[in-house]
Amino acid sequence: MRVVDLIRRKRDGEEHSSEEIRTLIDGYTRGDIPDYQMSAWLMAAFLRGLSGAETAALTSAMLHSGKVLDFSDVPGRKVDKHSTGGVGDKTSLIVAPIAAAAGVRVPMISGRGLGHTGGTLDKLESIPGFNVNLSLAEFRHALETVGCGLIGQTAEIAPADKKMYALRDVTGTVEHRSLICASIMSKKLAEGLDALVLDVKVGSGAFLKTEADATLLAELMVETGRRMGKQVVALLTDMDQPLGRMAGNAMEIAESLAVLSGAGPDDLRELCLALSAWMLLLGERVKTIEEGKRVAADLIVSGRAREKFREIIKQQGGDARVVDDPKRLARATHTLDVVSGADGYVSATQCEQLGVACVVLGGGREKKEDAIDPAVGLVFHKRIGDGVRRGEPLCTLHYNSDARLDEARRLVETAYKISPRPPAAGRALVGRVIGG
Repeated sequence: MRVVDLIRRKRDGEEHSSEEIRTLIDGYTRGDIPDYQMSAWLMAAFLRGLSGAETAALTSAMLHSGKVLDFSDVPGRKVDKHSTGGVGDKTSLIVAPIAAAAGVRVPMISGRGLGHTGGTLDKLESIPGFNVNLSLAEFRHALETVGCGLIGQTAEIAPADKKMYALRDVTGTVEHRSLICASIMSKKLAEGLDALVLDVKVGSGAFLKTEADATLLAELMVETGRRMGKQVVALLTDMDQPLGRMAGNAMEIAESLAVLSGAGPDDLRELCLALSAWMLLLGERVKTIEEGKRVAADLIVSGRAREKFREIIKQQGGDARVVDDPKRLARATHTLDVVSGADGYVSATQCEQLGVACVVLGGGREKKEDAIDPAVGLVFHKRIGDGVRRGEPLCTLHYNSDARLDEARRLVETAYKISPRPPAAGRALVGRVIGG
């Protein structure tokens, strides 16, 4: 069947067979199907949706477009964590060394920035010399040696997802649960995992804005993982405002180091302890979640988690001196405060706009070929519920070029809602657990 016929069928709301989906994915992976046709199919799928069977077939086709790793001969449980993306979400940089320090093996294959959200690979590459492009042999060696490897998709691992991921980022086809599920699960199931902890974001800064949609995605991913014989747990967590106090690649490395040093923002630290606890539980290092939180906290206090991150950086060619001296990370040359126009309380933020502002400053990509400036970003001074006075800073922009500074400033200014009275209590930091 011709590709144009598959596009038309999905455009008209028809359901694909597994064979049709496999043909589409295999053809795109080989390069026989051009970006413009895959873009058309992605938009048709985005608008018309994919059934459960189509989602499973898409995940399988993307998974088997490359090599599926086997780490069964590496001692210890292999557990990874993945977030569906948000603003200031640097939890992977913290929970991976915590879990590895506890003896869990963490093979983590991550992605780059997608839409308004940051990417773990872009953040890691802001550490001078850090190599996320390890070969599979080097990835295995890192897992065996320091208990953790942090890499991007190699040519061998889910190559279909690697191509489609970049395409979705620039064609407005990110925020669909079936496409998100297939993307995440195809590369995660290729890692040779025993178990996976998912952080499913919900709110104005997430791809899925409502708890109902986030729950459906979480259930879909948990069920997909179970069908593939893996233990999968999903936590629903809040993204109505940025996580932590910083967004931007080098700045998020610095904030992650602060948490690993026993400091850092309370919301980020609390979420990382919860995610780490689940990794330790599924990794059979603890017997309960409460014990897992205590062990994770002890690993931070003792400095073992921080030292594990140093080992990981050294193992992957990075400048480990940043652990002791975060000022070695790239820093922007200019700053601009965005201030409140009224007295009152921060009652809400349009969190996605804050993420877009970071992209506009150069901290993300709007086209596949765009280069990222690791130094730029945002510092958030006020959170929802905080009191604020007229003229008081809400957020500080860190930038190197003023070419689009006004655009970024306007996005930030209009992202904050100031009300005369405090808002009602918001969503719990860590919501329902699915699959636990």
